Amino acid sequence: MNTATASLPCMDATPAAAWRAYQGVSPSAVDEKDLIERYLPLVRNVVDRIKLNVPAHVDADDLYSVGITGLIAAVRKFDPEQGATFAGYAAMRIRGAILDELRRMDWCPRRVRARSRKLKSAINEVEQKVGRVATDSEVSAALGLDAKEYSKWVEEAKPVTFITIDQGSERQEGEGPSLHDLLADENDVTGRDNLEKAELVQLLTQRMAELPDIPKKILAMYYFENLRLAEIAAVFGLTESRICQIHSQTILGLRAYLQRVRDR
Repeated sequence: MNTATASLPCMDATPAAAWRAYQGVSPSAVDEKDLIERYLPLVRNVVDRIKLNVPAHVDADDLYSVGITGLIAAVRKFDPEQGATFAGYAAMRIRGAILDELRRMDWCPRRVRARSRKLKSAINEVEQKVGRVATDSEVSAALGLDAKEYSKWVEEAKPVTFITIDQGSERQEGEGPSLHDLLADENDVTGRDNLEKAELVQLLTQRMAELPDIPKKILAMYYFENLRLAEIAAVFGLTESRICQIHSQTILGLRAYLQRVRDR
């Protein structure tokens, strides 16, 4: 054990006195290194807690490296005269550094994610209440939005997802194969696959039959006739943005319906 580290005073008991006793008037590079080494377990503790709430593809080692930069900043900027314990201040700086990095890595702003969740929830609530596919006006009224703002929300909520297929899966006995290794052979179709696909098609067919006429025709033109949104807009005499809005809300509604079915 490093003798300098072992002889560190208890900083959390009396922060100001302990900090002065340890660092003196002008802290040296050795003092800073020893202090960082002492509080490295705190970085791991913060990372382990945050890791519970982030996607599996996020590398804990990357978060740990970022956490160390937060610890270094805490060592250099801690003011014992504020009365806070160093451990509490350091934990705050470490957590802040990690969360900033996670926000930088996230392609989708938090505001957009929050709106998407609210939109999906509103569609669910309206459809459960009225017992049919929700209309634009009903959902926008439930959210308290005007037509323009609602259209913006729907545009932002277009379903796009990025995944890392080279990240190894975690198993109890160690790291397992990556998603790339587990990708199914499209030519290898099992009986269960056929059954699940048939059930899904049946559910979607029944739900689509209940759709209003325009959304139903838009889906048919887009997915079965391979028409572009601009071409569909010309058929209905509407703007392309309006067709895009109807298409996006219809897809969100179908997704919400399938989710309700799965949750039963």
